[in-house]
Amino acid sequence: QVQLVESGGGLVQAGGSLTVSCAASGGIFSINDMGWYRQTPLKQQRELVATITSGGSTNYADSVKGRFSISRDNAKNTVYLQMNSLQPEDTAVYYCNADIVTRLRRRTYWGQGTQVTVSS
Repeated sequence: QVQLVESGGGLVQAGGSLTVSCAASGGIFSINDMGWYRQTPLKQQRELVATITSGGSTNYADSVKGRFSISRDNAKNTVYLQMNSLQPEDTAVYYCNADIVTRLRRRTYWGQGTQVTVSS
């Protein structure tokens, strides 16, 4: 079955950088859009951080434009999020998602989340 496994979260000081990655595996025929979302304890809903199409077109939340960069390696079924100039308000659990086509269906899958903590 399809799995999305994230890695790379951790603790960083304000102004620092961190890269998180997410690898998809398991019976994949193709992957359309991939993206990163984040959620804090105060917010019920996950908010969009960035998305990238299979052709490489990107979209960013206003709050991260110019600081974060999303990319993907289609050969490895992996999406990355490079985060620069991190601020305490970027502290959240970061989730990747992907629109995946398998032999049986097409649906959106989510990773388990990785914690990013930015200290002031």
